[in-house]
Amino acid sequence: MTLIHKSAAELAALIASGEVSAVEVSRAHLDRIAEVDEQVGAFLHVAEDAALAQARAVDARRAAGEELGPLAGVPIAHKDVFATTDMPTTCGSKILEGWRPPYDATVTRRLREAGLVILGKTNMDEFAMGSSTENSAFGPSRNPWDLSRVPGGSSGGSSAAVAAFEAPLSTGTDTGGSIRQPAAVTGLVGMKPTYGGSSRYGVVAFASSLDTPGPFARNVLDAALLHAVFSGHDPRDSTSIDAPVPPVVEAARQASVEGLRVGVVNEFSGEGYQPGVLARFHEACALLEEFGAKVVEVSCPSFRYAMPAYYLIAPSECSSNLARFDAMRFGLRVGDDGTRSAEEVMALTRAAGFGPEVKRRIMIGTYALSSGYYDAYYGQAQKVRTLITRDFTAAFEQVDVLISPTTPTTAFPIGERADDPMAMYLADLCTIPANLAGNAAISVPCGLADEDGMPVGLQIMAPVLGDDRCYRVGAALEAAYRDRWGGSLLEKAPAF
Repeated sequence: MTLIHKSAAELAALIASGEVSAVEVSRAHLDRIAEVDEQVGAFLHVAEDAALAQARAVDARRAAGEELGPLAGVPIAHKDVFATTDMPTTCGSKILEGWRPPYDATVTRRLREAGLVILGKTNMDEFAMGSSTENSAFGPSRNPWDLSRVPGGSSGGSSAAVAAFEAPLSTGTDTGGSIRQPAAVTGLVGMKPTYGGSSRYGVVAFASSLDTPGPFARNVLDAALLHAVFSGHDPRDSTSIDAPVPPVVEAARQASVEGLRVGVVNEFSGEGYQPGVLARFHEACALLEEFGAKVVEVSCPSFRYAMPAYYLIAPSECSSNLARFDAMRFGLRVGDDGTRSAEEVMALTRAAGFGPEVKRRIMIGTYALSSGYYDAYYGQAQKVRTLITRDFTAAFEQVDVLISPTTPTTAFPIGERADDPMAMYLADLCTIPANLAGNAAISVPCGLADEDGMPVGLQIMAPVLGDDRCYRVGAALEAAYRDRWGGSLLEKAPAF
């Protein structure tokens, strides 16, 4: 097994023992990026010199006898929505092309402090709006399992990088499923922490009441280790929870479902779901029972209204957040020839700088917030949000976790849904409720669909600050599948 195929925990142990250097590990992954990323399109910016300098610094600190963090020296790919002083932060948009922030996001800073080596910035749907990474202004990323298919979105570059063995870990943000859905369709583990459990400071905002940074990894323990590194209270984020990080690493190592009550969400099955997805989901339910969990059906009736509520709340917040991109302070400026007014320059810049999906959501959100329509649209959507939260509360009085398929289908071909926004939005059908309620939720691989041989994800949802439950159940399933498959799901991925 080469260095690029080892887990983050294995690499950290090798570096800590001195068997390999952080520079050697980073060099191996940079070589892999050079070899395959032209096909995969995971990265928007590769910071080779900076990454090697970070790796050398880790090696020097270790040689000096300094005690380092559990992931020191491990390479990571960083979603291009996180502010980075030494790399561009574009959010996949022409309006921010080449922009270098004057500060680091809290997640970025914590990665650096923990000694992780940032390889570069990954591709994404523009301003995190999309489910396929096709909305990136810089071209789509591709699914390493099948380069003709999407790697999910909006964090598709992050999922593609880890699935293609270009990095053992990556960061993402999850506003309506943008970590869990890409993880599901590329055979990875992807976690949306409790809202407020990971800092939004320095994350370019899409929908401020929903955006949640989280980890991608090829196994549950690696995801938990990364989760623990960058999570925790941040006084610079007014929505940050002032509470200890749940014991996610311990839970990932516990890997037991004995005695747990697991609820199957009735509303997430049936018509519209790919048969192979449902087959793998039902097998996962049977496995949980086999290993000592009590699996019962649970009804969450308001979940059926989650998608329309989300597509009023999220665009409303985005129309407010994206008003700052006005051509006056930073970013793109079009038509400023001295003859046009500020309003004309602003209009020309936004027309040229924003892509079709961003424009669509800004218009939907502005309309929903407009005078005479606020109560009918945004106000009503917030009432539905309250009902969804109450459904979660009632469900968690009966069970410890809820489960569902992560996505109704496997990865779809690039271009198949590009002209059908409603079909695209359905990719997040199962993931949106956890965002609206702020709950913790994870996607773990549960096999391959019979129809196309593509990965299927299982979603595990837990109460607010119950993140450790997600890892406990996910690790137990992972152990069961590893015995069944004789290894990880990614070992079944076709070479490309």
